[in-house]
Amino acid sequence: MPDVTLAGVIAALLALSLNAYVLFAGADFGGGVWDLLATGPRRGRQREIIGHAIGPIWEANHVWLILAIVITFSCFPPVFARLGTVLHIPLTLMLVGIVLRGSAFTFRSYDDERDTVQRRWGRIFAGASLVTPVLLGVCIGAIAAGRVRRLGRNATFSESFVDPWLTPFSLAVGLMTLTLFAHLAAVFLTLESTDRDIVEDFRTRALWSGAAVFAAAFGTLVIAPEQAPLMGVGLLGSTWAVPFHLATGAAATATLAALWWRRYHLARVAVGAQVSLIVWGWALAQYPFLIPPDLTVDGAASPDVTLRLVLIALGLGAVVLLPSLLYLFRVFKAAPSDSVRRVPKGEPGV
Repeated sequence: MPDVTLAGVIAALLALSLNAYVLFAGADFGGGVWDLLATGPRRGRQREIIGHAIGPIWEANHVWLILAIVITFSCFPPVFARLGTVLHIPLTLMLVGIVLRGSAFTFRSYDDERDTVQRRWGRIFAGASLVTPVLLGVCIGAIAAGRVRRLGRNATFSESFVDPWLTPFSLAVGLMTLTLFAHLAAVFLTLESTDRDIVEDFRTRALWSGAAVFAAAFGTLVIAPEQAPLMGVGLLGSTWAVPFHLATGAAATATLAALWWRRYHLARVAVGAQVSLIVWGWALAQYPFLIPPDLTVDGAASPDVTLRLVLIALGLGAVVLLPSLLYLFRVFKAAPSDSVRRVPKGEPGV
């Protein structure tokens, strides 16, 4: 067992913050996907439920992304520099998608319900929710494949800034991320309404998107040994691979079974475990590298004095942040969205 170092502890907290972002903000992105795909006679109510489910918490969920960025910048500066340079195209597009999504959601919520401009904001919100998770997955895929390398002197623009992330494996991870977020959101949304028909709509979407996650994950795993050798070895050949896959499969099966039997609280817990296991599987498969094949956790770390100060700041911040987030969720998530407030016809809303 490797020695526990200060850099290793910080790296674990970085992975934990990414886990939280994928879990909470991922559900928000997935809600935007279902907003785009809302169909049938209840599509207006579906979008209303999605809007009220996301509204109170979507901005708070981005605190986890900000935390991950700050940890990377402060504690692993070579990693931050490499990512910001080699992956500047997908990361910039992802940032644009996050800003567009938030702005469009706000403008749509406070514009006239029957206005064509309001509907246009809705399409921007949904489109950004569709594209941004793909870009996040593409960046993760490029890192996992070991293609985010030091720039060569004679490399062309395409070789330096496009080829590292525009690969079949990165696109497969992007598709998997999208389906995973959509599945996560559909499961969460089954508890956001007291209307049985609406709940059944989201239950059906959760079951189908669960099958899509399985297909996307299987396809990604198949091409991993060739396109991402380190990831392939970690996920298929390591000592923990079999228990990990069994645990992930059990969580996915429990999610679908709970949905089938309409045990929605159990489904929410199980899908959270499934998503978390996938995130930690990626982290463990490429450990001790933060960016394969040359930037390791200890090799890319800042001096110990910096790491200690960051760790102290994280501890003090957690004392304020965690109770605040728990209180926020308690206030706005104690009951289904439509049992708290129904939007009368003609009132500004989603």
